[in-house]
Amino acid sequence: MSYIFFGCLVGMFLLLPISNQSLEHKKLEKKYGKEKGEKRGAFLGRLSGWCFFILWIGLWISPQPDIPVIFSQNRGNLSFLYFNTNIFSIIVSFPLIVIACWIGIKGVGEISLKTAETHKTDKIVTTGLYGLIRHPQYLSGLIAHLGISILLSSLFSLIVFPLIIFLIYLMSKKEEIELTKEFGAEYKEYIRRVPMFLPYKKR
Repeated sequence: MSYIFFGCLVGMFLLLPISNQSLEHKKLEKKYGKEKGEKRGAFLGRLSGWCFFILWIGLWISPQPDIPVIFSQNRGNLSFLYFNTNIFSIIVSFPLIVIACWIGIKGVGEISLKTAETHKTDKIVTTGLYGLIRHPQYLSGLIAHLGISILLSSLFSLIVFPLIIFLIYLMSKKEEIELTKEFGAEYKEYIRRVPMFLPYKKR
């Protein structure tokens, strides 16, 4: 496993405490006051969010072996710098990437970019995509991870997909714990009605 890939993966997990702290709005406001607490939370949210995103990209583009199942000499291989892909990879990954982009952009549009960056919301959004799943942005990231790993034939990136799912799950649970503290019964009811990642009808 390349040092760059391993560094990006470890870095994503090391960002978890910073991300968690950015979600603790009540605790930050109690410790620093309302105005300073909000600014500190917003800063930590943007810092952890953008660093996480950059490291995630690093997983996809860092030097690593090709996926042997989809990469062979007879599938119209294409190369750019040290990236390898082929027609088969493009056909398989394209729908995943398009779906991921659509979910991500629509999800951000429904809550605003500021809320997405700072992890601070004034109300619980329960319409649109948020009426189907609780974390559309995280879902879009997972779908994009799968699609881009296939597109670039990034073997290590594909192998650690279960770890990425676990990391996103930890981030989502922490977010929900803090939102429950802020919105109480309203958010508990939202959790009861709407699934976390996969859109299905809950009883």
